[in-house]
Amino acid sequence: MKVELANEYARALTFETYPAAPAIDGVWTHALRKNRSENGAFMEYLRLDEEGVQHLPGALVPRQISVSWAAPGRVNAFHIHVKDVQNEIWCVLSGQLVVWLVDCRADSPTVGVKRKLVLSGEQPTLVFIPSGVAHGYQAGHEGATLLYSMDAQFDLADPNEGRLPWDFFGADLWAEDRG
Repeated sequence: MKVELANEYARALTFETYPAAPAIDGVWTHALRKNRSENGAFMEYLRLDEEGVQHLPGALVPRQISVSWAAPGRVNAFHIHVKDVQNEIWCVLSGQLVVWLVDCRADSPTVGVKRKLVLSGEQPTLVFIPSGVAHGYQAGHEGATLLYSMDAQFDLADPNEGRLPWDFFGADLWAEDRG
């Protein structure tokens, strides 16, 4: 160490590390570009053709596009789609969500892997969530608006929204980072 600290501080000192996010098979992210001008901003969400979404790392043919508004601090977890295939692409338009993904697929090479993402309207990013990957979020102090596309339509008579308790993977996932 080039700067010597008093013993009481040196003993307590740790250094931050920045490891790569753990990979979950089939999950991908794609940063979007917000085009700003003096009168606002414009951003493309998805480009579509007959085969579905274009120019992304994976395929999805949207069958439903929905919006969800999360109240400030709201934990909405965990959902998992298993009755039928239902893949999703998420994008936060305003506010911030801390998102947790957990691979629960028995045949996946990454079964059990947990991945944390921070999605924000300031830096919009798409995240693809495959069927069998549990997903949940906690909204930031301003709440959040989530736009998402699915390759299956919601069926009110027989919802494909399996639930696991919010703390199933540990309540510490939702603990505030006090740095």
